[in-house]
Amino acid sequence: MIATAFSSLVPMETEESQIARGLRRRDPDLLDALIEQYQHRLLRYLLHLAGNRAVAEDLFQETWLRVLEKGHQYDGRNRFVTWLMSIGHNVAIDYLRKRNPRSLDEMKDPEDGAPFEPVADGPSPFDLALAQQQHEMFDAALGQVPAIFREVLVLRFQEQMKLEEIAQLIHIPVATVKTRLYRGVMALRPALTGGAL
Repeated sequence: MIATAFSSLVPMETEESQIARGLRRRDPDLLDALIEQYQHRLLRYLLHLAGNRAVAEDLFQETWLRVLEKGHQYDGRNRFVTWLMSIGHNVAIDYLRKRNPRSLDEMKDPEDGAPFEPVADGPSPFDLALAQQQHEMFDAALGQVPAIFREVLVLRFQEQMKLEEIAQLIHIPVATVKTRLYRGVMALRPALTGGAL
C-alpha cells in the first residue's frame, strides 16, 4: 500500500532525464543509441553550416566528443536534440571563427531576396527526378545564403525546430530568429529563380 502511494507521487522518468542520467554515467550503449538516432540530423545541420562534407564530418566527430566530455552538464530539462544541436552550433562557430575571424552574429544582412518554396515529392519517376534536381538547386542556392540566415533556415525547415528552440540553441531572441528566417527566405529567391544573389 505504501509503495503504491509512493509510486503515484513520483513522476515517471522522462526520456530526457534517462539520457541525462546515462550521460553522467558515460554509458557507452546510450551514446551509441544517441549517435544512431541523431547522426543524420546533426551531420545535415553541420554540412549546411560548414558548406563542406569533409569539414562537416570533422565537426560531427568533435560534437560527439564534446557530448561525451560535457554529458554531465545535460540536466534533462530541455530536449536532448536541442542540447546536441547547440553543441554542434558551438563547434561550428569555433571552426568558422578560426577560418574567418567574424562570428555568425556579426555578419551583415543582405537586403534583397524573396520567399523560398519547399519541394514536394511525387510518386512518379519524373516527379522524383524533378524533386532531386530541385533539391540540388536548393542546396546550391542555400550555399549562397549568408551563414547567419542559412543556419536558421536549416534548423526551421529541415530540422523542423520551433522558433523558441532555435532562439535557445543560438542564444538570440525569438524576434531575431523571425527576422533572420524572413531575410534568409528572401535571400533564396534570386538563386532559386536563376538570378544572382
